[in-house]
Amino acid sequence: MAAQPSFAFPMPLSEKYRPRTFAEFIGLEKPKRIMERFASAPRSCAFIFSGPSGTGKTCMALALAEAISAELIHIPSQHGTVGEIEEALRRTMYVPMLGKRFWLILIDEADSISRAAQLALLSKLDATGLRENTIFIFTCNSLDGLEPRFLSRCLPVEFSSYGMSAEIATFLKDVWHREGGNGNCPDLTRLAKDTRNNVRDCLSRLEIELLAS
Repeated sequence: MAAQPSFAFPMPLSEKYRPRTFAEFIGLEKPKRIMERFASAPRSCAFIFSGPSGTGKTCMALALAEAISAELIHIPSQHGTVGEIEEALRRTMYVPMLGKRFWLILIDEADSISRAAQLALLSKLDATGLRENTIFIFTCNSLDGLEPRFLSRCLPVEFSSYGMSAEIATFLKDVWHREGGNGNCPDLTRLAKDTRNNVRDCLSRLEIELLAS
């Protein structure tokens, strides 16, 4: 029987150029410094990453999971129900997969989880209630709407894209040339400003420009 052809589908630029280590992030000097120091001596705790969309909050959590060899439990946006959180906590009762040292529970868009889910987490986030070798990271665009008691149990890390247009434009220029873009490069500084320095959106728009070039 003849071998069936295999097809390799290219990944989106936003995934291809997703930072995998702290050093690969554009800007974000304070969050990078915090995570690098934490990764050198990790412990059970909860972080809340807040800031505009596309600034690297989820990517930074993934980079931390890699840096400290953590088994990841990712609860995406709109899925932070009480049931899903309880299931994630149940999993942390077991030893992480071979070669992993920690559990890292990443809950995206924590500002959209229900009040009931926030209340269910309170006892789990207390210093006396945290599971051994378990780290929580919550991401959100805004802290508004989150329970003060919930916030008081998390270490806040702010992500800001302010003043990053020039760095983003330099990064996009490198991507443009790596991906075979012709000499008619778009105005990359304008692109960064138009997306409010949302790197993910920049890469998506650049992908369209590459397809049109």
